[in-house]
Amino acid sequence: MSAAATIPSVGRPRRLGKALPGALWALLLLTPAFVSLASVSFYPIVNGLYLSLTNTSLITQEQAFTGFSNYAELWGDPQFWNAWWHTIWFTTASTVLETVIGLGMALILCEAFKGRGLVRAAMLVPWAMPTVVTSKMFGWLFDGQNGIINYILLHAGLIDQNVNWYGSTDTAMITIIIADVWKTTPFMALLLLTGLQTVPNSLIEAARMDGAKGWITFWYIRLPLLMPTLLIAGLFRALDAFRVFDLVYVLTGGGPADSTETLSTLSYKVLFSTLQFGYGSAVSTAMFITEGIIALVFCLYLVRQIKRAQ
Repeated sequence: MSAAATIPSVGRPRRLGKALPGALWALLLLTPAFVSLASVSFYPIVNGLYLSLTNTSLITQEQAFTGFSNYAELWGDPQFWNAWWHTIWFTTASTVLETVIGLGMALILCEAFKGRGLVRAAMLVPWAMPTVVTSKMFGWLFDGQNGIINYILLHAGLIDQNVNWYGSTDTAMITIIIADVWKTTPFMALLLLTGLQTVPNSLIEAARMDGAKGWITFWYIRLPLLMPTLLIAGLFRALDAFRVFDLVYVLTGGGPADSTETLSTLSYKVLFSTLQFGYGSAVSTAMFITEGIIALVFCLYLVRQIKRAQ
């Protein structure tokens, strides 16, 4: 009797699995993962959008729905547009430089030479280094009084006095861009190296047999085939650069005189320094919308390139 009593309990899961369609059964098993992701990703986004439509503030203790008043104030806020232009400038400069330099590094690493594996491994060191460490390191290198960069430039005769690199409004953003390029170029190089390795060697060899030089081979064979990878890598890097926070916050804090203020640092200051959750959420939402536009432009151009290649 005890063995017979256990038969229905064993058969129920099997009958339940047969009764549910395959897609529904898979969706049921994925439900816990969906709930976890929604709780840490989807809900904060929706809550942030709602807060941007309110005047929530921990200082005034207000929390009322105000519609698009925060966005109207944002539109006329010179501090926001200052941070927006700085973010666009940083994103454009760093992405272009990292793509060009990374492509050159990828072309070198794509060739066979002794010690190539060691060079590839060593190239990852800057990218693997925490951004905070990179910020402090470049803070010492570009120090206006005792930095090694000023020491080298002075002894080379390129400057006649110390330059206050990240303490001057003229050079602070350039210093941050240099630090970001040093850190993130290896990431771009690895992505582009992967794309270069998908180019058939037969095409390269055929072009060389026909007398094509290195530049002609790169321009007419490698670059067109590499273009989808180039655009995808540029998209990833641009979106990541647009969210820059830790590098700026540690190195300059947005200064001097807001010359390196970005949208991330501005939203952080508004949210956690002035405790204006409504207006700070509006800044974050505007940042999210700008990132969406950047991604859309990249995707449209990528689709256009893929269609042209077909």
